[in-house]
Amino acid sequence: MKTGLKITAFAAAVAATFGTAYGVGQGVDPVTAKKKPASEHDAHADPGEEETGAGAGAGADTVPGGLQISERGYSLDLKTSRIESAEREELRFTVVKEGAGKKGAGKNVTAYEREHGKELHLIVASHDLTTYRHLHPTRAADGTWSTPVELPEAGGYRVFADFKPVGEKEGLTLGADLAVAGDYTPKQLPAPNTKTSVDGYEVTLKGSLKPGKSSGVTLNVEKNGRPVTDLQPYLGSYGHLVALRSGDLAYLHVHPTGEPGDGKTEPGPKVSFMATAPSPGSYRLFLDFKHEGKVRTAAFTVQSGAGAGAVQPGSGGDVTPDADPDGHDH
Repeated sequence: MKTGLKITAFAAAVAATFGTAYGVGQGVDPVTAKKKPASEHDAHADPGEEETGAGAGAGADTVPGGLQISERGYSLDLKTSRIESAEREELRFTVVKEGAGKKGAGKNVTAYEREHGKELHLIVASHDLTTYRHLHPTRAADGTWSTPVELPEAGGYRVFADFKPVGEKEGLTLGADLAVAGDYTPKQLPAPNTKTSVDGYEVTLKGSLKPGKSSGVTLNVEKNGRPVTDLQPYLGSYGHLVALRSGDLAYLHVHPTGEPGDGKTEPGPKVSFMATAPSPGSYRLFLDFKHEGKVRTAAFTVQSGAGAGAVQPGSGGDVTPDADPDGHDH
C-alpha cells in the first residue's frame, strides 16, 4: 500500500512549505559515443555578467527573481495550473502587460529580445527540489507559450519565466505555482557537496556563494578520470547555471566568465562563474553542460552566509535521468 499523500491543487500548495529537497531530475538521454560538431545559439551576455532579471547581485534589500507573479508592469499568467504526475502534458502560459491606460496594457506580450539564443527561458522545479527542468517553449502569434512536460513526482512546483520584453532595459524573472497530482512524500535537502556524478561524468565544484557579494565558483568536468576539454557550446556558453534557494525557491541565474570564440575561454574542463547569493541560506545549484551532443545536469547543494565558507565534500543526492528527452530542448 502506498503511504504517500494524494496531492490536490490545494495540497500541493501546502506541500510547498516544506522547502526541503533531495536529488534532482534531468532532461537528457544517455551519452552517445559518436563525436559530433559543436553547434551554437546566437546570443550571449557579456562575459561574467550576472542576469539582473534573475536577481543577480541582489542584496538583502532587493527582492530576488522568481518570487513574484507580477513585477515591473508584467504578469505571468499560467494557463495550466495543475497536471498529473508521470504523464506527458502541455504547459501553457502568457506574459501580460499591465497598466490601465498604457499602450498595450492588458495584452499578451509578443515582442521579446533574444537572450542566450532564446526569447524566453522556462525553468520548472519542485518545491522540494527533487525535479528540475530547463525548457524552451514555443510562442504562438497571440503570445501564448506552450511546451510539453512530464514531471515524474507529485507535489508543489514553481514555474519560472526568464525574459526581456522589447523596449525594456533589463530582463526579469516571474514565477507561478504549479500543482502536480499523485502520491507525494517530501524529501530532504542533500548535504553540501563538492563532487557529483551524472551519466558517467564527474563534476567538481570549487568556490562559495557570498550573500550580497559577487564571488567566483568553478566547475571541473571529467569523464572516466580524464578532463573533458571539448565541451560544446550550449546557449552561447560552455555551461549554464541556475541556483535556487531552499525554502522559497528564490532564483539566481548566471553564466560563465567567458564565451566560446572570445580568444581566451577554453572548452573545458573548467567552467567558471561569478554569482551573488541574495541572502544567507542553503542553495541548490544546477549546471547544464553539453558534450558529445547531449546536455546533462550536475547538481550541488551549497551554503551561503555565516559559517558556510567553501562547500564541503558530501552526497549530491540522487541524480535520476529525466523521462522527458526534451527537457533541455537540445
